[in-house]
Amino acid sequence: MSAAIIFFLLVTLMLTGMPVSISLGLTVLIFLFGFTEVPLEAVALKLFTGIEKFEIMAIPFFILAGNFLTHRGEARSMINIPTAMVAHLRGGLGLSSVFACALFAAVSGSSPATVVAIGSIMLPAMVRAGYPKRFGVGVVASAGGLGILIPPSIVMVMYAVSTNSSIGALFMAGVIPGLLLALFLGVTTWYRAWRGNYPREPVHSWGERWQTFRKSVWGLLLIIVVMGGIYSGIFTPTEAAAMSAVYAFIIAVFVYRDLKFSDVPRVLLNSANMSAMLLYIITNAMLFSFILTNEQIPQDIAQWLLASGLGMIGFLIVVNILLLLMGNFMEPSSIILITAPILFPIAMKLGIDPIHFGIMIVVNMEIGMITPPVGLNLYVASGISKMGLTECTIAVWPWLLTMLAFLMLITYVPEISIWLPRTLGMM
Repeated sequence: MSAAIIFFLLVTLMLTGMPVSISLGLTVLIFLFGFTEVPLEAVALKLFTGIEKFEIMAIPFFILAGNFLTHRGEARSMINIPTAMVAHLRGGLGLSSVFACALFAAVSGSSPATVVAIGSIMLPAMVRAGYPKRFGVGVVASAGGLGILIPPSIVMVMYAVSTNSSIGALFMAGVIPGLLLALFLGVTTWYRAWRGNYPREPVHSWGERWQTFRKSVWGLLLIIVVMGGIYSGIFTPTEAAAMSAVYAFIIAVFVYRDLKFSDVPRVLLNSANMSAMLLYIITNAMLFSFILTNEQIPQDIAQWLLASGLGMIGFLIVVNILLLLMGNFMEPSSIILITAPILFPIAMKLGIDPIHFGIMIVVNMEIGMITPPVGLNLYVASGISKMGLTECTIAVWPWLLTMLAFLMLITYVPEISIWLPRTLGMM
């Protein structure tokens, strides 16, 4: 009965068009005052202890680093390397876009930021070179999703905070799936270019490739700072986020010089706004999770699923369908904060590895970024390309099918996700 009341309240409030964060908070308040006798003191204590986590500080720092880096200097350095290596292949600029998104994802932690940074440069370049605009939109919008799978990833931090999982292990677990998905998207891009007989660029000499690498080394060093620092134990993921923000500021202002000192306050304000929004969602989600746990709702659902004979395979199918449907209407952070308190305990009872489960959820969130009506990457790509949302949706379908096939692979081959963190002794 409690579960029905809670979810009825949440869905009703969301259908009114109310933001997810406010819907969560109001659901908790209405249920507290009308349907339960939980003392407000316990709620206040949970609210305080729920957000008093050192790991949460990683979120504003990664957001700040991403905002410092979403400028032409850093983005172009990430584009020049793959362009020098693969642009001579059929559809070379499309392939360069895929692998540039993978590189930029490793320093930004944000999918929309990746689409903006790479798409604003590569989409006009592909159109000038004779590629159909629809092809370019499909490549950039889909490959931009790598921003939340290849570490560092803000979405991974949200999952870790919601489930008390290791951020470092999640980051390492995303490396191989992220590179593998980039390869899958690259193959799809090459095939579409081969079918359409799209242009190819001149072959770059090894000397030109070395010069390109040398000029781009400042951006690549950020990947080493974050991942190398976490793996070596020099600093925690949260400290790595702070280091990445400082490093991003230095190279944006002093190395590439595409960010003026006068622009820094604006970047700080934008980062603060985004961080406040996410932290507000986290706060309300913590209260929502507390109510669910207090009413024994996740435990009851887990017992019902186990009693009904729905095993691990069936549960993973149900979770994928649920997350894909929710991805059509909500953004990733909200989905994770709402569903993780319910799904995570069930996954643990079924013996599913928490790190593998987290990577599977992140891949679902990637797919949600390019599915209408609330696919954020579609909106960003539409704004850059001046194409309608419907046309952008049609443009991404070959890459969407590729990502769905990849989701099945990640779901049922957990070693892809957990091999690296287990080998490094992080699990």
